[in-house]
Amino acid sequence: MADKQKMIISGIRDGKSIRSISRKTGFHRKTISKYLKKYNEEKRKMINIGKVSENEIIGDFVSPPKYDSSTRKPRKVSPDIIAEVEYYLQENRKKRSRGEHKQQYSKLDIHQELLNKGYNIGYTTICRYVNKLLETGKETFVKQDYKPGETCEFDWGEIKVFINDKNMKFNMAVFTTAYGSWYYARAFVYQKTRDLMEAHACYFDKIKGVHRTMVYDNMRTAVKRFVGRYEKEPTDALLKISAFYGFKYRFCNIASGNEKGHVEKGVGYIRNKAFVKRNSFNSINELNQYLEQVCDQLNNKPKKGKQGKTANELLQIERAYLFPVQARYDCSEYRNTRVDKLSTICVESCHYSVPEKYTGKIVQVKISTNKLIGFVDNKVICAHDKLIGKEQWSMNIDHYLKTLSRKPGAFSGSVAYQQMDDEIKNIFSRHFKEQVKDFIRLLIYMRDNHISIYEVQKVVEKMERINPRNITSDNIIALMERNIEPKQEYPDNNINESVSNQLKELTKLLYDGSPIYEGGEIL
Repeated sequence: MADKQKMIISGIRDGKSIRSISRKTGFHRKTISKYLKKYNEEKRKMINIGKVSENEIIGDFVSPPKYDSSTRKPRKVSPDIIAEVEYYLQENRKKRSRGEHKQQYSKLDIHQELLNKGYNIGYTTICRYVNKLLETGKETFVKQDYKPGETCEFDWGEIKVFINDKNMKFNMAVFTTAYGSWYYARAFVYQKTRDLMEAHACYFDKIKGVHRTMVYDNMRTAVKRFVGRYEKEPTDALLKISAFYGFKYRFCNIASGNEKGHVEKGVGYIRNKAFVKRNSFNSINELNQYLEQVCDQLNNKPKKGKQGKTANELLQIERAYLFPVQARYDCSEYRNTRVDKLSTICVESCHYSVPEKYTGKIVQVKISTNKLIGFVDNKVICAHDKLIGKEQWSMNIDHYLKTLSRKPGAFSGSVAYQQMDDEIKNIFSRHFKEQVKDFIRLLIYMRDNHISIYEVQKVVEKMERINPRNITSDNIIALMERNIEPKQEYPDNNINESVSNQLKELTKLLYDGSPIYEGGEIL
């Protein structure tokens, strides 16, 4: 266009000949003649209508040429290529009907398949042709008016947080009511069937009612298999929990998240509000408590288009329309497991200790989301918090005391000792490091008599003030059995006297002949 402009301006304004313009610009003389002829024709037209604007005429000539390509057909799109493209699009339709919408042929895949078959065609040509075949109008949506207690939507979302400084991934179950956009969220390690059922049980307990219809996408914990293109068969777990609570279920169409738009937005909204400022917790229980606090704050905000009412206020309206919750569904899983030679049971790649007398025997295990309980003949023999991750160990020192009394050398290096409370480990390191068997006798006494570490710690602290060299398991047990701690409350003016009397009683029990001082005087 710049050369074209120079050519016209030179020929018109400078009065140069066609030959000289041709030599200067490199254009053929016939081309220059054509443009000058066109210029003179346009100028005569302008004169006839009473307008002569040389700049306007030149501006028309220096604008880019326009071509009508709307009716142009792709030269390389042969009937054979058309047949191949339509075959792959038909395969994609079959995949969508089976729920394999994430495993379809992309345009890039179709182009590569054509190249592999020897066709010489460009990627952009394939894109244009596929778009033309798939061309549809924009989807129209219908605004819904939800009634109170009618619909609640469910979905999973992924979150990444630190638990005890370890970066971990959790699955966040999110419920959102359609009427008032009331949020509830809870974190789980997995997205298993047990987690789906536990999430529902917690949610219905929280709102103290059940919505008439629950809406899901095509998640594997809710959809067992696809029957045709649109029909889905629910999982056994969804059938059980829906029958127990009395709600109906509905599934979204494939790739139609807008059909449960409340919870789709809710997942990202809760994740953003909860974990932008804080992402470190000590346990999954603390994480879930924090999530509940965040949801309570969000539910206390006024909702747009709801006359300034908050989600909590709208939920109060809904409660009159909800089905009542008669009981909590037991989401636990039961299985029989053999105790190994380390006196542990292995559940989901993690090990949990049981009392040593059950080594080699079969125990029944009740597995819930956060707890694991072992039974023998309907009697509880162990209880553990559910471990997060794989190849983790939960060891209770009480389960190994008989074996450790015969093998005291294995005590301080055992995993069970490492997992003991810091308070009891401190007592061991200060007073029993060279008397392991004596310390194990103390642990056996605590286990058999249901004595807490805090009771023992209180006695040991008193003994340390009197005679720390004479702290043994027998003396600790004797003091605990004598129960020298007074039960009654002493008046403030008798506190010193009561403490002095307690110390004297302790002294009589622990006295080994060495001088003991109190208040600067020998007792």
